[in-house]
Amino acid sequence: MPASESPWIDHSYRSADNRLDLYARLYESAGRTDAPPLLLMHGLTRNSADFEGLAAHLAKHYRLIVPDQRGRGRSEYDPEPANYTPQVYAGDMFALMDDLGIETATLIGTSMGGLMAILMALAQPARVRGMVLNDVGPEVDPAGIERIKSYVGKITPPATWDEAANYVRRIAGDAFPDVTDHAVWMKFARANFIEEDGQIRASYDPAIAQGVEGDDPSAVPPDLWPIWDMLKTKPVLAIRGAISDILSAETFAEMERRHGEHYTGVEIPQRGHAPMLDEPEAVDAIRAFLNRLYSA
Repeated sequence: MPASESPWIDHSYRSADNRLDLYARLYESAGRTDAPPLLLMHGLTRNSADFEGLAAHLAKHYRLIVPDQRGRGRSEYDPEPANYTPQVYAGDMFALMDDLGIETATLIGTSMGGLMAILMALAQPARVRGMVLNDVGPEVDPAGIERIKSYVGKITPPATWDEAANYVRRIAGDAFPDVTDHAVWMKFARANFIEEDGQIRASYDPAIAQGVEGDDPSAVPPDLWPIWDMLKTKPVLAIRGAISDILSAETFAEMERRHGEHYTGVEIPQRGHAPMLDEPEAVDAIRAFLNRLYSA
């Protein structure tokens, strides 16, 4: 799509440590900046393109802020890989909110983005209206972490876009067993790879892999249950892929038991880690959650 026809506005801002130029998409319908703001945060190896499907359903009624975290997409790579942690990203998100003059927002986070949302709600609770957590919770299944470790930062650059599409289907196909159309996998590849000087490569800094290496990966805080218990008054919609290897059914049930009346949980059939949030069940749940949040 030509830039002039893009449904979003390109936005640049400085990182919280003032060292990097970072990027975000702003979906501001008809130039409105007074609509309720939603901050959408992607997962470990992904970028702002992940939310194109959901944005099509929400942009008419909400102000969507969709960043590329440092080291991903159009944001600068960090020369210090130790900064690739959810705590640092959360600081960048507050910097983005400040840059846009947004005092309070609802956070929508997929995987790592959901961990960021939890940390943000702990750090500055008054700035978080509510949270949508996509396939992540206070406890992460080790099986999923091992799967992620197997490929993050280890991708051999594909020679063609068809090869890129086949690659993403190979690593993500089990999470989307009903997706068989090659065109869908090609769209996924185009969102997660870039072509520069005739070479196709993943759209992230391979150094982000350092955050998931070792026995105690820094990309996953060791125990978020105490934090979860502190957020009982914060409205939460938790979404789980029914065949997820990151958010177990047991953890999902425990999240509801411990959070109580301000919690809604929804499972998406035929989805592993993580739902794209354009599934009808996900869209309906998110719309209903936001309607409750902003009609109260």
